[in-house]
Amino acid sequence: MTLRRRGEKATISIQEHMAIDVCPGPIRPIKQISDYFPRFPRGLPPDAGPRAAAPPDAPARPAAASAGRRSPSDGARDDDEDVDQLFGAYGSSPGPGPAPSPGRPPAKPPEEELDADGYESDDCTALGTLDFSLLYDQENNALHCTIAKAKGLKPMDHNGLADPYVKLHLLPGASKANKLRTKTLRNTLNPTWNETLTYYGITDEDMIRKTLRISVCDEDKFRHNEFIGETRVPLKKLKPNHTKTFSICLEKQLPVDKTEDKSLEERGRILVSLKYSSQKQGLLVGIVRCAHLAAMDANGYSDPYVKTYLKPDVDKKSKHKTAVKKKTLNPEFNEEFCYEIKHGDLAKKTLEITVWDYDIGKSNDFIGGVVLGINAKGERLKHWFDCLKNKDKRIERWHTLTNELPGAVLSD
Repeated sequence: MTLRRRGEKATISIQEHMAIDVCPGPIRPIKQISDYFPRFPRGLPPDAGPRAAAPPDAPARPAAASAGRRSPSDGARDDDEDVDQLFGAYGSSPGPGPAPSPGRPPAKPPEEELDADGYESDDCTALGTLDFSLLYDQENNALHCTIAKAKGLKPMDHNGLADPYVKLHLLPGASKANKLRTKTLRNTLNPTWNETLTYYGITDEDMIRKTLRISVCDEDKFRHNEFIGETRVPLKKLKPNHTKTFSICLEKQLPVDKTEDKSLEERGRILVSLKYSSQKQGLLVGIVRCAHLAAMDANGYSDPYVKTYLKPDVDKKSKHKTAVKKKTLNPEFNEEFCYEIKHGDLAKKTLEITVWDYDIGKSNDFIGGVVLGINAKGERLKHWFDCLKNKDKRIERWHTLTNELPGAVLSD
């Protein structure tokens, strides 16, 4: 403190002036960044780290004597030991630790244990998880997909939320033909759908070679819908007539194999019923539904209808046609036609079924067809013979449509 004479005006240095004006209170130390992340606190509490126990055969030292002989260097050494023990308790020592004992293997780092599930925690946190269940109904050739809920989805909109929906694809196959989707739920990152989507016409062969792709997307009214995440389930993992539940972390978009065998490409499926009626003295042909039809129009859909012929048709009166179903690749017809014919003559006949896309102002497009009869093979031949052997019994089977039909006229 500087002394001044009586009557002399007090002078204040610029440092004192700033301290008085800006810091009128007591000056405190500025906090460091480590104070906000107290992983290794400065002031160690008495029970911060377990002290190493003394060996049982070591002689006990009196507390007073040890305190009296303690030097400043000993205190610093003890503090260093406390810090080392604290670092060891958190599992991240700053220096090389002691060598492991010969009888005990070195401990694995915790990161390897967390990755045991095979999922990346960052992806789970960023994209979210999806809960769903799958059931293959073998008797009805149907795959039921129940989409339950999603949790922690990635925000896609400016408000920090999303408008999520789920869509399904069967791979390999045309995306439009076998696409199913849930309803859209607005402004949520934890949607609950509890919605069941069903694929019809699924055979045991499909369950061996096909994969179900489940994608979660964000619907946008003014732009293209945005992809959030996906997962894929090989159908061979499912047991027939047994529901399997999944809770899976969504993954980033996986590439689709463009080199898949083109021979596996299909034109769709059709569900046909056959029954010889003794009462009506004729063959009843039922066109139940189609599934996964090829898209023939620019909008990615078709306007399908079905035609049937019983050949040879000398009088050309065997043609029957269903109604047209607009803008769909999975039409449901539920129509039945009757051909008056003796049971003994059916062995010489062939039933031709064709599926067409209806167009206005131009010729209709051929989608696919199937032949049932004495000249057919495999399931098509078996279906025909089962009908002949079981009078008055309705027999329903799924058949794969082909892009070529022997003996058929590819025009309507």
